[in-house]
Amino acid sequence: MDSPSLKPPPPERLLLVDDAPANLSVLAATLEPKGFEILAVSDGVTALRVAERAQPDLIILDIIMPEMDGFETCRQLKKVEATKDIPVIFITARGETEHIVAGFAAGGVDYVVKPFEAPEVVSRVNTHLRLSRLRRELLEKNRALEARTTELTAEMEKRRLVESALQRADEKLAVISDMESSRWNLDGLIGGSPQMQKIVEDISRLHHFSNTSVLITGESGTGKELIARAIHFGGARAKAPFVAVNCAAIPAELAESMLFGHAKGAFTGATNTRKGFFEMAASGTIFLDEIADMALPLQAKLLRVLEDSLVTPVGMSESVKVDVRVVSASNAKLTERIAAGAFRKDLYFRLARYTVCAPPLRERPEDIALLAHHFLRIFSAEMGMKAPLLNQDALQALQAYDFPGNVRELRNIIERALIECGERVIQARHLRFMSRAAPLLPPAAGARRPVSAAALPLNLAEAEEVLIQRALQETGGNIADAARLLGVHRTRIYRNLAREETRPVRG
Repeated sequence: MDSPSLKPPPPERLLLVDDAPANLSVLAATLEPKGFEILAVSDGVTALRVAERAQPDLIILDIIMPEMDGFETCRQLKKVEATKDIPVIFITARGETEHIVAGFAAGGVDYVVKPFEAPEVVSRVNTHLRLSRLRRELLEKNRALEARTTELTAEMEKRRLVESALQRADEKLAVISDMESSRWNLDGLIGGSPQMQKIVEDISRLHHFSNTSVLITGESGTGKELIARAIHFGGARAKAPFVAVNCAAIPAELAESMLFGHAKGAFTGATNTRKGFFEMAASGTIFLDEIADMALPLQAKLLRVLEDSLVTPVGMSESVKVDVRVVSASNAKLTERIAAGAFRKDLYFRLARYTVCAPPLRERPEDIALLAHHFLRIFSAEMGMKAPLLNQDALQALQAYDFPGNVRELRNIIERALIECGERVIQARHLRFMSRAAPLLPPAAGARRPVSAAALPLNLAEAEEVLIQRALQETGGNIADAARLLGVHRTRIYRNLAREETRPVRG
């Protein structure tokens, strides 16, 4: 098949400027047969306008013209961005040296004296067009080179940062600052209840046994990870990494790789050899949260790691020695999971060498006020504001509530209340984002009680309110989780709660 013919480039455009029509005719007759596109004007003002609009490749400019001479026309051309790079050849009958010098000073690239020889004019035009093309090509190449240099510099800096980050990754995991250690010490466990005093005693005891596996039990939101961190950062392993792993959040097909690592090419997508969480936690602590959700096949491999202190990355035949303390946590009763065949008994005994129980907040109501004031101080400092007080009604409302979401729910409630009230006193009405599973205050006479979710009203607004209340109850008052559960944006829940707060009580 014949290749398509290339389209010839457009002819180069010349602008001729002379107040004498005869001179324009001679120039046009000389240059047009050479394949140039000719534009001709008779004065400098028109030349400026035409040059900016038509963008000629070269201008041949007479000097002696009325209104604006050629020198001034050239100077004006050089002041405009659109025309400053167009080469200008002066053509005039005056050949004195001072005129030639003035032409170059005005910005011209050449000077032709009349009467001229046609070959000379054609030769000079071609020479300066070629030079102009070379200048443009050089400028484009320089720009491309600068862009590429900038791109390469950015890429090199990116690679340097990545390499530096990878180099420091193990160091960051291996060395925890004194500030981090102090952040997670026993002072972070707020509460004066007997249950909290028991936990503090347990943690203090475990500081002296840095190899003992610990199982932390308790409902969601009771602070199991905080206890795990306090165990780690108060003991002999405090300077080594603390690696927290949510077993429920790891995809089943990636769990073994993420825990124990993998070799390059071990499976589709394994483009590099990668350390697992156990190796990352070397000499430190690995915290396996939601351990009850770990699949049975992986439980067997975890048990082998705990017994032998060896991990075998996926795709490798050789095992790697690991020195890691294992702290695990579960909000499910593992004994029930064992009875149901969903959890290995031998793994349970290996994980639960020592057990710490995190009590629900409803079992230690004396700690609610301490925790509320603690969270107020934290959030006020973060927001750069003075911590407001909690009035008596608000405290009573908090202490009368059973907190299905435990300490995490209390934290959310206090943060929202602080945003609601600003730096004023927090009152019971500022706690309106709490779960509607229990009243904030003892119900007044005639006050509307929550509608049962089992029998939705036919009124759409009331049905929405019931569903939102139920979602908040099931998520422990967490607005974001409730929104995800309902499949709506969180602002819809905020608007509903705001309407409920301002709606008049019906009898």
